[in-house]
Amino acid sequence: MLPVAILAGGLATRLLPITQTLPKALVTIGGVPFIERQLRYLKSQGASQVVLCVSHLGERIQSVVSDGSRFGLDVRYSYDGPLRLGTGGAVQKALPLLGDAFFVLYGDSYLPIEYGPVEAAFKRSGRPALMTVLKNEQRWDRSNVEYRHDGVVVEYNKHRARPDMTYIDYGLSVLTPRALAGYPANEPLDLADVYHNLSIAGELAGYEVCERFYEIGSHQGLDETEKYFSRQEAQ
Repeated sequence: MLPVAILAGGLATRLLPITQTLPKALVTIGGVPFIERQLRYLKSQGASQVVLCVSHLGERIQSVVSDGSRFGLDVRYSYDGPLRLGTGGAVQKALPLLGDAFFVLYGDSYLPIEYGPVEAAFKRSGRPALMTVLKNEQRWDRSNVEYRHDGVVVEYNKHRARPDMTYIDYGLSVLTPRALAGYPANEPLDLADVYHNLSIAGELAGYEVCERFYEIGSHQGLDETEKYFSRQEAQ
């Protein structure tokens, strides 16, 4: 399985006061730090290498996860440094640790899907990037993706969504260094802008998933995620 970059450097202001001194990745779900649930699921999918892109309170995450060996993983760290780099800048800085292609996963998302078919779809596409998409129709957030069923994201636009956009970014992508070429290094960069530019250029493949995502980026999301794992563990 391709390496996985996890974006875990956000300030998590929507979860205050929980995240005043605790990074979002260490918020507990059923008594277990969220990052541990992510890592164990990645291991179950066949992952072996993970890069945690960290900034705010990143040392606390590293002190808990360490080298990842207790999860059966090789976990490495990429720190933003003194300047907060944003999602795209964080991935760009981590490129030396990630190889020719890699998954990108948000540090507040739990995605109960099979990763193998996503990787296979990326390789078939011949494009420098792939975004997983979900038929959203304004259910979980504002829909902002126009997806074509032959596996192409026609347009992703976080800032100017159109009524005919019925899909949403599911939260798992595959990127290559070529997808990030041309952007200045060590400067703030939003992955949303990278995805938009790729889609407009016809360079963003798509893969539709049907299973909803779970996230801990808000108090409502945290509550829904708690309920999801309670149901799973009761089975």
